[in-house]
Amino acid sequence: MPFDTPDDIFHPQHYAKVRLPAMQAETLPPWCYTSQTFYDREVARIFSKQWVFIGRGDRIPNPGDYFTVDYVGVPLIIIRDRAGNPRAFANSCRHRGARMMTGEGNCNVIRCPYHSWAYSPEGRLVAAPEMDATENFDKAEWGLTPVKLETLGGFMWINLDPDSVSLRDYLGDLAQHIASYNMDDMVCVRRKEYDVGCNWKLFFENFAEQYHIPFVHSGSLYKKKRQILPPDETHGNYVAKFVAHKGSRALLEGETGFPPIPTLEGRYVEGTYYPSIFPNTMFGCCIDVMWYVELQPQGPRRTKVIVGSCVPRANLQRPDFEETMQKYYGRWDTTIPEDIVALELQQQGLESPLAKPGRFCKLERLVHDIDNWILDRVIGNAR
Repeated sequence: MPFDTPDDIFHPQHYAKVRLPAMQAETLPPWCYTSQTFYDREVARIFSKQWVFIGRGDRIPNPGDYFTVDYVGVPLIIIRDRAGNPRAFANSCRHRGARMMTGEGNCNVIRCPYHSWAYSPEGRLVAAPEMDATENFDKAEWGLTPVKLETLGGFMWINLDPDSVSLRDYLGDLAQHIASYNMDDMVCVRRKEYDVGCNWKLFFENFAEQYHIPFVHSGSLYKKKRQILPPDETHGNYVAKFVAHKGSRALLEGETGFPPIPTLEGRYVEGTYYPSIFPNTMFGCCIDVMWYVELQPQGPRRTKVIVGSCVPRANLQRPDFEETMQKYYGRWDTTIPEDIVALELQQQGLESPLAKPGRFCKLERLVHDIDNWILDRVIGNAR
Protein backbone atom coordinates (compact mmCIF):
# COMPACT_ATOMS: atom_id res chain seq x y z
CA MET A 1 0.00 0.00 0.00
CA PRO A 2 1.27 3.54 -0.71
CA PHE A 3 2.89 5.25 2.29
CA ASP A 4 0.24 7.98 2.30
CA THR A 5 -2.82 5.71 2.32
CA PRO A 6 -5.24 7.35 4.77
CA ASP A 7 -7.13 5.51 7.47
CA ASP A 8 -10.39 7.10 6.30
CA ILE A 9 -10.06 6.05 2.65
CA PHE A 10 -13.77 6.66 1.96
CA HIS A 11 -13.69 10.37 2.85
CA PRO A 12 -14.60 12.40 -0.26
CA GLN A 13 -11.69 14.79 0.26
CA HIS A 14 -9.24 12.12 -0.92
CA TYR A 15 -10.94 12.04 -4.35
CA ALA A 16 -11.52 15.75 -4.92
CA LYS A 17 -8.93 15.93 -7.71
CA VAL A 18 -10.46 12.93 -9.52
CA ARG A 19 -13.76 14.83 -9.52
CA LEU A 20 -12.35 17.76 -11.52
CA PRO A 21 -12.95 18.00 -15.32
CA ALA A 22 -10.92 15.37 -17.17
CA MET A 23 -8.12 17.65 -18.40
CA GLN A 24 -7.69 19.06 -14.89
CA ALA A 25 -8.19 15.84 -12.96
CA GLU A 26 -5.87 13.30 -11.38
CA THR A 27 -6.27 9.54 -11.67
CA LEU A 28 -7.62 7.39 -8.84
CA PRO A 29 -5.29 7.00 -5.85
CA PRO A 30 -3.23 3.78 -6.06
CA TRP A 31 -4.96 2.25 -3.04
CA CYS A 32 -8.15 1.97 -5.11
CA TYR A 33 -6.40 -0.85 -7.01
CA THR A 34 -4.68 -2.57 -4.08
CA SER A 35 -6.78 -2.13 -0.93
CA GLN A 36 -8.93 -5.01 0.30
CA THR A 37 -11.06 -2.48 2.16
CA PHE A 38 -11.78 -0.52 -1.02
CA TYR A 39 -12.48 -3.74 -2.93
CA ASP A 40 -14.92 -4.94 -0.26
CA ARG A 41 -16.85 -1.67 -0.63
CA GLU A 42 -16.95 -2.22 -4.41
CA VAL A 43 -18.43 -5.67 -3.86
CA ALA A 44 -21.06 -4.29 -1.48
CA ARG A 45 -22.03 -1.21 -3.49
CA ILE A 46 -21.31 -2.15 -7.10
CA PHE A 47 -21.25 -5.90 -7.72
CA SER A 48 -24.07 -6.62 -5.27
CA LYS A 49 -26.30 -3.78 -6.52
CA GLN A 50 -25.72 -3.32 -10.27
CA TRP A 51 -26.53 -5.51 -13.28
CA VAL A 52 -23.57 -7.83 -13.82
CA PHE A 53 -22.83 -9.40 -17.21
CA ILE A 54 -22.71 -13.20 -17.12
CA GLY A 55 -22.17 -14.22 -20.78
CA ARG A 56 -24.16 -15.52 -23.73
CA GLY A 57 -27.42 -17.37 -23.42
CA ASP A 58 -26.23 -19.87 -26.03
CA ARG A 59 -23.82 -21.26 -23.42
CA ILE A 60 -26.91 -23.07 -22.07
CA PRO A 61 -28.91 -23.76 -25.26
CA ASN A 62 -31.11 -26.65 -24.06
CA PRO A 63 -33.52 -27.15 -21.15
CA GLY A 64 -31.55 -28.39 -18.15
CA ASP A 65 -28.23 -26.98 -19.39
CA TYR A 66 -26.42 -25.16 -16.59
CA PHE A 67 -23.16 -23.65 -15.49
CA THR A 68 -21.98 -22.49 -12.09
CA VAL A 69 -20.01 -19.41 -11.14
CA ASP A 70 -18.71 -17.85 -7.95
CA TYR A 71 -19.21 -14.15 -8.55
CA VAL A 72 -17.38 -11.96 -6.01
CA GLY A 73 -17.74 -14.82 -3.53
CA VAL A 74 -21.41 -15.58 -4.27
CA PRO A 75 -21.96 -19.15 -5.60
CA LEU A 76 -24.59 -19.16 -8.36
CA ILE A 77 -26.29 -21.60 -10.72
CA ILE A 78 -27.30 -20.39 -14.20
CA ILE A 79 -29.73 -22.88 -15.75
CA ARG A 80 -32.24 -23.03 -18.62
CA ASP A 81 -35.64 -24.17 -17.39
CA ARG A 82 -38.00 -26.56 -19.16
CA ALA A 83 -39.84 -23.68 -20.86
CA GLY A 84 -36.57 -22.47 -22.37
CA ASN A 85 -35.97 -19.50 -20.06
CA PRO A 86 -32.55 -18.85 -18.51
CA ARG A 87 -32.69 -18.56 -14.72
CA ALA A 88 -30.26 -17.84 -11.91
CA PHE A 89 -30.33 -19.24 -8.36
CA ALA A 90 -28.17 -19.17 -5.28
CA ASN A 91 -26.01 -22.31 -5.32
CA SER A 92 -27.03 -23.11 -1.76
CA CYS A 93 -29.47 -25.77 -0.57
CA ARG A 94 -32.47 -24.44 1.37
CA HIS A 95 -32.06 -27.22 3.92
CA ARG A 96 -28.69 -26.54 5.53
CA GLY A 97 -26.92 -24.47 2.93
CA ALA A 98 -24.66 -26.91 1.08
CA ARG A 99 -23.28 -25.99 -2.34
CA MET A 100 -25.13 -28.25 -4.76
CA MET A 101 -23.56 -27.93 -8.21
CA THR A 102 -20.12 -27.45 -9.71
CA GLY A 103 -18.87 -26.97 -13.26
CA GLU A 104 -21.39 -27.18 -16.09
CA GLY A 105 -23.58 -29.78 -17.76
CA ASN A 106 -27.21 -30.84 -18.10
CA CYS A 107 -29.59 -32.08 -15.42
CA ASN A 108 -33.25 -32.91 -14.84
CA VAL A 109 -33.09 -31.86 -11.20
CA ILE A 110 -30.69 -29.90 -9.03
CA ARG A 111 -29.85 -32.30 -6.23
CA CYS A 112 -28.04 -31.48 -3.00
CA PRO A 113 -25.24 -34.03 -2.37
CA TYR A 114 -25.63 -33.69 1.42
CA HIS A 115 -29.23 -34.73 2.24
CA SER A 116 -30.57 -35.18 -1.31
CA TRP A 117 -33.06 -32.37 -1.38
CA ALA A 118 -33.90 -31.88 -5.07
CA TYR A 119 -35.12 -28.90 -7.07
CA SER A 120 -36.56 -28.48 -10.54
CA PRO A 121 -34.81 -26.25 -13.14
CA GLU A 122 -37.51 -23.70 -12.23
CA GLY A 123 -36.23 -23.72 -8.63
CA ARG A 124 -39.12 -25.60 -7.01
CA LEU A 125 -38.36 -28.06 -4.24
CA VAL A 126 -39.53 -31.43 -5.60
CA ALA A 127 -38.01 -33.88 -3.09
CA ALA A 128 -37.11 -33.59 0.60
CA PRO A 129 -36.43 -37.04 2.08
CA GLU A 130 -37.59 -37.83 5.63
CA MET A 131 -39.27 -34.44 6.12
CA ASP A 132 -42.74 -35.95 6.66
CA ALA A 133 -42.60 -35.52 10.46
CA THR A 134 -41.49 -31.89 10.31
CA GLU A 135 -44.39 -29.71 11.39
CA ASN A 136 -45.83 -27.05 9.06
CA PHE A 137 -43.36 -27.95 6.32
CA ASP A 138 -44.62 -27.04 2.83
CA LYS A 139 -42.28 -27.83 -0.06
CA ALA A 140 -43.77 -24.94 -2.04
CA GLU A 141 -42.23 -22.50 0.44
CA TRP A 142 -38.70 -23.89 0.25
CA GLY A 143 -37.59 -23.41 -3.34
CA LEU A 144 -34.18 -22.17 -4.35
CA THR A 145 -33.36 -18.52 -3.73
CA PRO A 146 -33.83 -16.79 -7.10
CA VAL A 147 -31.48 -14.18 -8.52
CA LYS A 148 -32.74 -11.67 -11.08
CA LEU A 149 -31.65 -12.55 -14.62
CA GLU A 150 -32.55 -10.59 -17.76
CA THR A 151 -31.30 -10.67 -21.33
CA LEU A 152 -30.51 -8.30 -24.18
CA GLY A 153 -29.21 -9.28 -27.61
CA GLY A 154 -28.73 -12.89 -26.55
CA PHE A 155 -26.57 -11.84 -23.58
CA MET A 156 -27.39 -12.43 -19.91
CA TRP A 157 -27.07 -10.14 -16.90
CA ILE A 158 -27.78 -10.91 -13.25
CA ASN A 159 -28.53 -8.63 -10.31
CA LEU A 160 -28.22 -9.68 -6.68
CA ASP A 161 -30.47 -6.81 -5.58
CA PRO A 162 -34.13 -7.88 -5.86
CA ASP A 163 -35.20 -4.22 -5.77
CA SER A 164 -33.05 -3.07 -8.70
CA VAL A 165 -34.40 -1.36 -11.81
CA SER A 166 -34.91 -3.45 -14.95
CA LEU A 167 -31.96 -4.25 -17.20
CA ARG A 168 -33.44 -2.12 -19.99
CA ASP A 169 -33.70 0.88 -17.67
CA TYR A 170 -30.16 0.27 -16.42
CA LEU A 171 -28.66 0.13 -19.93
CA GLY A 172 -30.64 3.13 -21.17
CA ASP A 173 -30.13 3.81 -24.88
CA LEU A 174 -27.51 1.08 -25.43
CA ALA A 175 -30.14 -1.22 -26.97
CA GLN A 176 -30.78 1.16 -29.87
CA HIS A 177 -27.06 1.53 -30.60
CA ILE A 178 -26.45 -2.22 -30.89
CA ALA A 179 -29.77 -3.08 -32.56
CA SER A 180 -28.52 -3.30 -36.15
CA TYR A 181 -25.81 -5.82 -35.21
CA ASN A 182 -28.65 -8.34 -34.71
CA MET A 183 -26.86 -9.95 -31.76
CA ASP A 184 -29.80 -12.24 -31.01
CA ASP A 185 -28.85 -14.12 -34.18
CA MET A 186 -25.18 -14.43 -33.26
CA VAL A 187 -23.45 -17.51 -31.88
CA CYS A 188 -20.53 -17.56 -29.44
CA VAL A 189 -18.06 -19.91 -31.12
CA ARG A 190 -15.25 -19.64 -28.58
CA ARG A 191 -14.98 -18.62 -24.94
CA LYS A 192 -11.43 -18.23 -23.64
CA GLU A 193 -10.45 -17.53 -20.02
CA TYR A 194 -7.37 -15.76 -18.64
CA ASP A 195 -6.19 -15.47 -15.04
CA VAL A 196 -4.78 -11.95 -14.85
CA GLY A 197 -2.75 -10.44 -12.02
CA CYS A 198 -4.42 -7.04 -11.95
CA ASN A 199 -7.36 -5.22 -10.41
CA TRP A 200 -10.58 -5.44 -12.42
CA LYS A 201 -10.68 -1.68 -12.98
CA LEU A 202 -7.39 -1.68 -14.85
CA PHE A 203 -8.77 -4.00 -17.54
CA PHE A 204 -12.02 -2.03 -17.76
CA GLU A 205 -10.14 1.27 -18.10
CA ASN A 206 -7.72 -0.12 -20.67
CA PHE A 207 -10.49 -1.12 -23.09
CA ALA A 208 -11.95 2.39 -23.05
CA GLU A 209 -8.80 4.35 -23.93
CA GLN A 210 -6.78 4.79 -27.11
CA TYR A 211 -3.56 6.08 -25.54
CA HIS A 212 -1.85 2.70 -25.15
CA ILE A 213 -2.52 1.32 -28.65
CA PRO A 214 0.54 2.63 -30.55
CA PHE A 215 2.81 1.47 -27.73
CA VAL A 216 1.36 -1.80 -26.40
CA HIS A 217 0.08 -2.95 -29.83
CA SER A 218 2.77 -1.41 -32.05
CA GLY A 219 3.50 -4.69 -33.82
CA SER A 220 -0.09 -5.91 -34.14
CA LEU A 221 -2.83 -3.28 -34.33
CA TYR A 222 -1.03 0.01 -34.86
CA LYS A 223 -0.14 0.04 -38.55
CA LYS A 224 -1.81 3.23 -39.68
CA LYS A 225 -3.69 6.10 -38.11
CA ARG A 226 -7.43 5.62 -37.58
CA GLN A 227 -9.99 8.35 -37.06
CA ILE A 228 -10.87 8.47 -33.38
CA LEU A 229 -14.08 10.41 -32.86
CA PRO A 230 -14.99 12.12 -29.57
CA PRO A 231 -16.51 9.81 -26.93
CA ASP A 232 -20.21 9.16 -27.39
CA GLU A 233 -22.79 10.91 -25.29
CA THR A 234 -24.46 8.02 -23.50
CA HIS A 235 -27.68 7.70 -21.53
CA GLY A 236 -27.34 4.62 -19.36
CA ASN A 237 -24.78 2.81 -17.26
CA TYR A 238 -22.12 2.56 -19.93
CA VAL A 239 -19.56 4.63 -21.81
CA ALA A 240 -18.72 4.22 -25.49
CA LYS A 241 -16.48 5.28 -28.33
CA PHE A 242 -16.70 4.81 -32.08
CA VAL A 243 -13.63 4.45 -34.31
CA ALA A 244 -14.07 5.09 -38.04
CA HIS A 245 -11.88 2.99 -40.36
CA LYS A 246 -11.90 0.63 -43.32
CA GLY A 247 -12.16 -3.13 -42.88
CA SER A 248 -12.67 -5.11 -39.68
CA ARG A 249 -11.01 -4.22 -36.38
CA ALA A 250 -11.42 -7.87 -35.39
CA LEU A 251 -8.65 -8.86 -37.82
CA LEU A 252 -4.96 -8.10 -37.90
CA GLU A 253 -3.83 -5.65 -40.55
CA GLY A 254 -4.03 -7.09 -44.08
CA GLU A 255 -6.31 -10.03 -43.21
CA THR A 256 -9.72 -10.58 -44.78
CA GLY A 257 -12.64 -12.40 -43.17
CA PHE A 258 -16.40 -12.66 -43.30
CA PRO A 259 -18.66 -10.27 -45.23
CA PRO A 260 -20.25 -7.37 -43.34
CA ILE A 261 -23.31 -7.98 -41.18
CA PRO A 262 -26.18 -7.34 -43.62
CA THR A 263 -28.42 -5.58 -41.09
CA LEU A 264 -25.90 -2.87 -40.13
CA GLU A 265 -27.09 0.70 -40.52
CA GLY A 266 -25.75 4.22 -40.17
CA ARG A 267 -22.26 4.91 -38.91
CA TYR A 268 -21.81 1.29 -37.81
CA VAL A 269 -21.03 0.21 -41.40
CA GLU A 270 -17.93 2.46 -41.33
CA GLY A 271 -16.03 1.35 -38.25
CA THR A 272 -16.13 -0.24 -34.79
CA TYR A 273 -18.36 0.54 -31.82
CA TYR A 274 -16.90 -0.01 -28.35
CA PRO A 275 -19.36 0.20 -25.44
CA SER A 276 -17.98 -0.48 -21.96
CA ILE A 277 -20.94 -1.56 -19.83
CA PHE A 278 -20.64 -1.02 -16.08
CA PRO A 279 -19.32 -2.69 -14.15
CA ASN A 280 -17.80 -5.70 -15.85
CA THR A 281 -18.09 -6.06 -19.61
CA MET A 282 -16.91 -4.54 -22.87
CA PHE A 283 -18.14 -5.13 -26.42
CA GLY A 284 -16.13 -4.81 -29.61
CA CYS A 285 -18.81 -4.45 -32.30
CA CYS A 286 -17.26 -4.76 -35.75
CA ILE A 287 -18.71 -4.69 -39.25
CA ASP A 288 -18.52 -8.51 -39.48
CA VAL A 289 -18.36 -10.03 -35.97
CA MET A 290 -18.28 -8.96 -32.34
CA TRP A 291 -16.35 -9.95 -29.27
CA TYR A 292 -17.00 -9.39 -25.60
CA VAL A 293 -14.74 -9.19 -22.58
CA GLU A 294 -16.25 -10.30 -19.27
CA LEU A 295 -14.50 -9.48 -15.99
CA GLN A 296 -14.94 -11.60 -12.87
CA PRO A 297 -13.05 -9.92 -9.98
CA GLN A 298 -11.14 -12.36 -7.79
CA GLY A 299 -10.07 -9.80 -5.18
CA PRO A 300 -8.21 -6.49 -5.38
CA ARG A 301 -5.26 -7.97 -7.29
CA ARG A 302 -6.64 -10.67 -9.60
CA THR A 303 -9.29 -10.86 -12.30
CA LYS A 304 -10.68 -13.69 -14.38
CA VAL A 305 -10.95 -12.29 -17.91
CA ILE A 306 -13.25 -14.10 -20.36
CA VAL A 307 -13.14 -13.30 -24.06
CA GLY A 308 -16.08 -14.48 -26.15
CA SER A 309 -16.02 -14.62 -29.97
CA CYS A 310 -19.43 -14.14 -31.60
CA VAL A 311 -20.38 -14.42 -35.28
CA PRO A 312 -23.64 -14.25 -37.26
CA ARG A 313 -25.29 -17.68 -37.26
CA ALA A 314 -25.28 -17.90 -41.07
CA ASN A 315 -21.47 -17.90 -41.11
CA LEU A 316 -21.41 -21.34 -39.49
CA GLN A 317 -22.66 -22.82 -42.77
CA ARG A 318 -19.75 -21.48 -44.80
CA PRO A 319 -17.31 -24.17 -46.01
CA ASP A 320 -14.42 -21.92 -45.01
CA PHE A 321 -15.82 -21.12 -41.56
CA GLU A 322 -13.16 -22.85 -39.43
CA GLU A 323 -10.30 -21.60 -41.61
CA THR A 324 -11.59 -18.04 -41.55
CA MET A 325 -12.22 -18.06 -37.79
CA GLN A 326 -8.54 -18.80 -37.20
CA LYS A 327 -7.76 -15.31 -38.50
CA TYR A 328 -10.05 -13.76 -35.91
CA TYR A 329 -8.68 -15.97 -33.14
CA GLY A 330 -5.18 -14.94 -34.23
CA ARG A 331 -6.07 -11.29 -33.71
CA TRP A 332 -7.52 -11.80 -30.21
CA ASP A 333 -4.82 -14.27 -29.19
CA THR A 334 -2.22 -11.66 -30.10
CA THR A 335 -3.66 -8.48 -28.64
CA ILE A 336 -5.30 -9.72 -25.41
CA PRO A 337 -1.97 -11.11 -24.09
CA GLU A 338 -0.30 -7.83 -25.03
CA ASP A 339 -2.81 -6.00 -22.86
CA ILE A 340 -2.33 -8.49 -20.04
CA VAL A 341 1.44 -7.93 -19.93
CA ALA A 342 0.95 -4.16 -19.72
CA LEU A 343 -1.77 -4.34 -17.07
CA GLU A 344 0.13 -6.74 -14.82
CA LEU A 345 3.08 -4.32 -14.96
CA GLN A 346 0.70 -1.50 -14.05
CA GLN A 347 -0.58 -3.47 -11.06
CA GLN A 348 2.98 -4.15 -9.91
CA GLY A 349 3.78 -0.45 -10.05
CA LEU A 350 0.63 0.51 -8.16
CA GLU A 351 1.65 -1.88 -5.37
CA SER A 352 4.69 0.29 -4.63
CA PRO A 353 4.48 2.27 -1.37
CA LEU A 354 5.83 5.20 -3.44
CA ALA A 355 3.00 5.10 -6.02
CA LYS A 356 1.10 8.36 -6.56
CA PRO A 357 -1.90 9.44 -8.68
CA GLY A 358 -1.21 10.58 -12.26
CA ARG A 359 -2.91 12.81 -14.85
CA PHE A 360 -5.26 12.06 -17.76
CA CYS A 361 -4.37 12.33 -21.44
CA LYS A 362 -6.96 13.58 -23.96
CA LEU A 363 -7.27 9.97 -25.17
CA GLU A 364 -8.28 8.83 -21.66
CA ARG A 365 -11.46 10.86 -21.18
CA LEU A 366 -13.55 7.71 -20.82
CA VAL A 367 -11.22 6.46 -18.08
CA HIS A 368 -12.06 9.63 -16.18
CA ASP A 369 -15.77 8.90 -16.70
CA ILE A 370 -15.30 5.31 -15.51
CA ASP A 371 -13.43 6.33 -12.37
CA ASN A 372 -16.09 8.86 -11.44
CA TRP A 373 -18.89 6.32 -12.01
CA ILE A 374 -17.10 4.05 -9.55
CA LEU A 375 -16.60 6.85 -7.02
CA ASP A 376 -20.28 7.80 -7.28
CA ARG A 377 -21.13 4.36 -5.93
CA VAL A 378 -18.22 3.62 -3.60
CA ILE A 379 -17.89 7.09 -2.05
CA GLY A 380 -21.15 8.86 -2.96
CA ASN A 381 -22.17 11.11 -5.83
CA ALA A 382 -21.63 14.48 -4.16
CA ARG A 383 -19.04 16.45 -6.18
